[in-house]
Amino acid sequence: MAGYTYLTQEGYNKLNAELEELKTNGRQEAARAIAEAREKGDLSENAEYDAAKDAQGMLEMKINQLEKTLANARILDESQLDTSKVVVLSKVTIKNLKTKKDVTYKLVSAAEANLKEKKISVSSPIGEGLLGKSVGDIAKIQTPAGMMEFEIKEISF
Repeated sequence: MAGYTYLTQEGYNKLNAELEELKTNGRQEAARAIAEAREKGDLSENAEYDAAKDAQGMLEMKINQLEKTLANARILDESQLDTSKVVVLSKVTIKNLKTKKDVTYKLVSAAEANLKEKKISVSSPIGEGLLGKSVGDIAKIQTPAGMMEFEIKEISF
């Protein structure tokens, strides 16, 4: 299981589109910035040229990282997943036993995590603490805010 990134089809498509954007428009923009800076003369004292080359290097690192993620991606079919316990792509409703508030999260890979969309990474403290739990279980999770307890209320997809 190590080394794979588990993605939904939607997540895979989104990363693939981002990669294509970086490879086309991103690379053209980087090349244009370098060419513009080069026209400004002496490269040894040209901060704009150095910045443009650095930006190009960062772009290529990002492209390389996305290519690796997509190469090691496993697309998960949500209809084939088991709802008896919390797994990657589970939508899990938990009750914070201290505040008595219910909240629903979807457990996703780190590449798809987005707290605003209530998508948490399976490698985050809460994500790790919920994995493998069943409805009715109490998950005791060490968070930066201290030890928290959550009751698993519902698991779906």
